[in-house]
Amino acid sequence: MSNLSQGLVQIYTGNGKGKTTAAFGLAVRAVGHGFRVFILQFMKGSNSYGELEGIKRLSPECQLEHYGGSGWVHKGENLAENILEAKKALQRAQEIVISEDWDIVILDEILNAIWFELIPEEEVAELIDKKPANMELILTGRNASQSLIEKADLVTEMVPLKHPYEKGIRSRKGIEY
Repeated sequence: MSNLSQGLVQIYTGNGKGKTTAAFGLAVRAVGHGFRVFILQFMKGSNSYGELEGIKRLSPECQLEHYGGSGWVHKGENLAENILEAKKALQRAQEIVISEDWDIVILDEILNAIWFELIPEEEVAELIDKKPANMELILTGRNASQSLIEKADLVTEMVPLKHPYEKGIRSRKGIEY
């Protein structure tokens, strides 16, 4: 049974930094208030993300699973491994949402998986429609479609105005990953 009286659908999208960070910040806040949070990451096959270790410290109230092939995905180069991993992640997302065991479900980078044509948008739309009324569902990633935006209750677009990469500063451990 959920602690939420009303669950909404949120989307964090855009080309700017901070989509995953915003979703994870919400997860930390929610656990602090006694909510149960499940985070499912699409297109992240590596174990080298700092958030994996951080979330372990919030267990069992917050759980994280990640799915993805090896290496980067490039549009038009959808290797079988990446498609298989994205489909596994979507199947797992469906199980988690239907189980009603979680107050908040975060589908990190799911919008990218749609854009790269690893999973069909229609199945994600159906998942949103099946969401229990008292579950918060959060989708992150670039290129949110208009039809998914219309299904959401809250949409935030991250817009890059300035980034250290422009000065040649590379991603930093503990800050960007």
